[in-house]
Order: sequence, then structure tokens, then C-alpha cells
Amino acid sequence: MIQFLLNQELRSEHALDPNLTVLNYLRDHVGKSGTKEGCASGDCGACTVVVGELQTDDAGREHIRYRSLNSCLTFVSSLHGKQLISVEDLKHQGELHSVQKAMVECHGSQCGFCTPGFVMSLFALQKNSDAPDHAKAHEALAGNLCRCTGYRPILAAAEQSCCGKQADQFDAREAETIARLKAIAPTDIGELNSGDKRCLVPLTVADLADLYDAYPQARLLAGGTDLALEVTQFHRTLPVMIYVGNVAEMKRIDTFEDRIEIGAATALSDCYEALNAEYPDFGELLHRFASLQIRNQGTLGGNIGNASPIGDSPPLLIALGAQVVLCKGETRRTLNLEDYFIDYKVTARQESEFIEKIIVPRASAEQLFRAYKVSKRLDDDISAVCAAFNLRVENGVITDARMAFGGMAAIPKRAAHCEAALIGAPFNNAVVERACAALAEDFTPLSDFRASKEYRLLSAQNLLRKYFIELQTPHIETRVTAYV
Repeated sequence: MIQFLLNQELRSEHALDPNLTVLNYLRDHVGKSGTKEGCASGDCGACTVVVGELQTDDAGREHIRYRSLNSCLTFVSSLHGKQLISVEDLKHQGELHSVQKAMVECHGSQCGFCTPGFVMSLFALQKNSDAPDHAKAHEALAGNLCRCTGYRPILAAAEQSCCGKQADQFDAREAETIARLKAIAPTDIGELNSGDKRCLVPLTVADLADLYDAYPQARLLAGGTDLALEVTQFHRTLPVMIYVGNVAEMKRIDTFEDRIEIGAATALSDCYEALNAEYPDFGELLHRFASLQIRNQGTLGGNIGNASPIGDSPPLLIALGAQVVLCKGETRRTLNLEDYFIDYKVTARQESEFIEKIIVPRASAEQLFRAYKVSKRLDDDISAVCAAFNLRVENGVITDARMAFGGMAAIPKRAAHCEAALIGAPFNNAVVERACAALAEDFTPLSDFRASKEYRLLSAQNLLRKYFIELQTPHIETRVTAYV
């Protein structure tokens, strides 16, 4: 059985199809049809809901963290021990919520289909910021598409509803909601079981290892932003899933003198602070990683584990010399991330083995790390090419080079010939041109609807040239966010 709060209503579910998304649960099982399906792939934001989780801050104070999610990519099993809020829950005692009023007063809605999703993104923004600036409002709404209003009135609604905000019914009930969430906090393995399909929800790494050993055919579910597409887009059935999002040990971020250890089930939005502090270009790339809804849900381990050749984080992690800790039963092994990827969607992971955490070396003054993403639009888009460069230069000579690319091969991959052309050579234009030519030996990219093979190779070469120019003239540095 799993338990969660539907606003303030306790829901206990057991015999549900584990392939059921929160979107379809709301619409078909509880009659809340305000949440819309626009794309069923997490691209449009019409299905946005907000999930509340009990959190404890550094001072030991308990509070509820509200986050926007795409309900079309969220399986019901991930709600275990949490609070689900949909657009119907915002109106209180006959009065619209302040974010709804702002959308009305600023003329932020026309046809209205996308409006519930925008309202829920604004609600989450209001809960998480006292006075958001334009950048925060843009980030909060970048995962919501509107084909009518042109966004200006919606941004005006964001400013009106978040600046000088007033307490609402969720603030008034916070103590009560905290108590109710504590009362339903999971204490044992949860399960949804429809007879022929099941999803298990462990609480510890040990339980996860035991379950995965017992069900090696199971699909591991973390954020589900990739896995759920098999259900929503390809109409496949997932007979057995194991949801890892309630394993607290795999959601930790621990900082040591020489490294950062990030639990594989840590949401990308939670990774931001630690990675941005060490590597600002990593932080900038995370701002361009899909939408806020996806970053609130998708995990760093999932972005690695799905072995996509166009995943944004692996090239950066490989260039930084990151490692993964793989767990199977009581056995653990540490593997360089570059050795994890073997071929298209093929990894070094053994049966019943899972990624427990990612180890990222801390930055040093000698490193010259930059990352770049080429995509058709700035926000919420997949890379055509993603490049990460990490050089060490001493007395004008390159002593170490790690260059990694996504979108250039069947796997995220280092550019060995390019690196060899650089190591031991002076860091000058002639050497960089030689290294650019060597990229043609490292990669024979494919052509697809995102980019041709010629475009990809030329882009990769130009990104290396860009990297060199920025390091020579840092005052013109544009970094990852300005490159499209």
C-alpha cells in the first residue's frame, strides 16, 4: 500500500496499475479534470501539478517544500508519503487564489487550455520566492507553453502574485499538514500491485539491493522523466518497477575536501547549488537542462543510467573525471564514468547492479573547465552537441587535457586524438587548430533531425576554438547560456 495526501484528503492505494500516471489518476480516478494533457512527454507544462514534501532545514525546523512537476511523467507510486496539489485545490471558500486572480487581472489567459499548468507553476514560484526577479520567473515558467498570450501578461501575473504575496490556506494549514505528513511517513516497503503489474517502494539502499536481486527484470524508477515515456509515448507496459525516490541515502549530497558525493536519486534541481559552487559552467548548463518541472523530478543518476548519447550531464562529468559507485547486494565497486558507457544504451552495469552515487572531484585553481550546449532553442531543448573542456596549463604548456562530447557518438565520449594533440604542446592557436582537425578522427557523428553530421563536427570544432578564445580574452566570455 502507498499513502499520500490529495490536498488534505488522505488517499490509501494498493490495487492500482503502477503504470498509472498522476495525470490520469487525477482525471480518471478522482474526477479532477483541471490538469490537462498537452503532449504526454513533459514538454508543454499543461499537466503541471505541485507536490509537497516534508523537509527539515539546517536549524532543525520542519517545513513543506513545494515543487512543480509534470504529472504526465509522474507515476502514482512516487507520491508515497507526500502531498499532491492540483489546480482545483487553490480556490478556497469561494475565492480564487492570488495566482489565479493575477492571471485574470493581467489577462494572462485566452483559450485557457494551458492556464492550469501556468497557475500551478506560479503557485510553486510564489511558495519558493518572496520577490522573484525576471530571471526566476522566466525559469519557473520556461517549461510551460502558451500559444495565445505571448507570455508578457503571464510574466506580469508572476510579478503581481509573488511581490507582496499574502498568506493563503496552505500557509494557514502548514502545521496541520506537517503533522499529517509525519503520520503517513513511510516506515516499510510500499507497493502498488494490480495483479499482473507491481511497483515496490524501498526506503533503504539495503532494501533496494535485496529487491533488485529478487527482481532483476525490474525497471528502476527515479524521476521517471525518461522511463515514463515508454508508457505515455510508446504505449508499453512495465510489469515490475522499483521506485528509488524514497531511499534517503541516495538523495544525499556530501562535500569532502577533495570530492562531492551525490546520491543517484538526487533531483537535478537539488544538485545545482553544489555543482554551481564548484563549476559555474555546470550550473549554467543545469539552467538549460529541460525545464524546472523536469529538473525537480529528474535525477543525476537517471541522466547517467539511461545511457543516452545526448544526455547533458555525462560529458561534463566525464571531463571532470567523475566516478560512479555501483551497488549489487552488499558489494560495491567504483568505476570511472567514462568506462560506464560501452555502446548505444549499453553500459558496464551488471544484472541487479545499480548506481548508488556519483563522485565528482572538487575544483582546483589549475583547472580550466568550460561547458557548452548547442541546441535549437535556449530553454527546454535537447542538445545537438554538448561539449566539456578541462585543461591544465603550466608555463604556457598543456599538461593535461580531458575533452568530452555528447551528441557526437553512440555514447558520451572523450576525444582521445584531440587530447593527444594538445598534451605537451603550447596553448596557442596553431595547436588548437591541430586539435580541431583531430576531432574528425575521434568522431563520425550521425545526421538526424537535430543536426547533420557536418554541422555537428563543425560545431564541436568551433566550440574548441571558442574555449581557446574565451580563455585568452576572458572579458568576452559568453559561457553556456548565451550559446545557441
